[in-house]
Amino acid sequence: MKKLTEKNLTESVLSQIKTTDARKERIYKSFIKHLHDFVRDVEPTQEEWEQAISFLTATGQISDDKRQEFILLSDILGVSILVDAINHRAQEEVTESTVQGPFWRDDADVMELGANIAQGDAFDKGEPTVVRGKVLDPDGNPVVGAIVETWQSDADGFYDLQHEDVDKNLRAVFKTADDGSFWFRTIKPCAYPIPDDGPVGKFLRDMGRHPMRPAHLHFMIKAKGFRTLVTHLFLEGDEYLESDTVFAVKDSLIVPFSASNDKNEAASLGFEVPFYKANYDFVLKKEK
Repeated sequence: MKKLTEKNLTESVLSQIKTTDARKERIYKSFIKHLHDFVRDVEPTQEEWEQAISFLTATGQISDDKRQEFILLSDILGVSILVDAINHRAQEEVTESTVQGPFWRDDADVMELGANIAQGDAFDKGEPTVVRGKVLDPDGNPVVGAIVETWQSDADGFYDLQHEDVDKNLRAVFKTADDGSFWFRTIKPCAYPIPDDGPVGKFLRDMGRHPMRPAHLHFMIKAKGFRTLVTHLFLEGDEYLESDTVFAVKDSLIVPFSASNDKNEAASLGFEVPFYKANYDFVLKKEK
């Protein structure tokens, strides 16, 4: 039997991979090589390795249908945005994508254009805002009937999934009009911390990092013949734009939320003054 040492162990492990799937073989071998190289680089003690395993165990244990700690881990390590960048290499004529995050859900209500997605206390505590825009193709033509899904946190920085007594709020699905336009009412987004009461939060603190995300709205836009777009709109001037804990900010996605004291327009929207207005046109990439 071949004597295993720290020098030949990696090759011995790789030699036992027998899959006939070329893609899986590449992934498994690369993962093992990099993991072994990491261990050789940092030379962890047995106690440190046990701490790492305990961390991963705790990350899994705290995850459930409302909280996905592994997504948070991927986000704060910059892996989520790296995967996104690789799969959506930028093209100047289309809107840039960014991370989906852990708070999307697949049962948002379909609403009529102009609906207020902020209900009850969420609206009362927030600053009223109207969001307008269009969905276009790369040539500037309207995409009719595109599905525009949006979701956001409340004024306290929490999503509906984080509240025990809230079903669905501050999220909705819309369909674009004949000119590709959409609009809805909501509250101005605010900066908030990612959930930091678990292992990922402790990891951030150990690294000397903050857990804050800049204020943003999430969007997922789908249309036949186009690639699904998952992206954010970030509030211009937010103090965390340069240090987003999940590295998701892109200059092209930073939008002014302009204050308005127009009482007539406010009345037509069911708002008091002041209220805020944001406009953004999304450009989808055509499927090949």
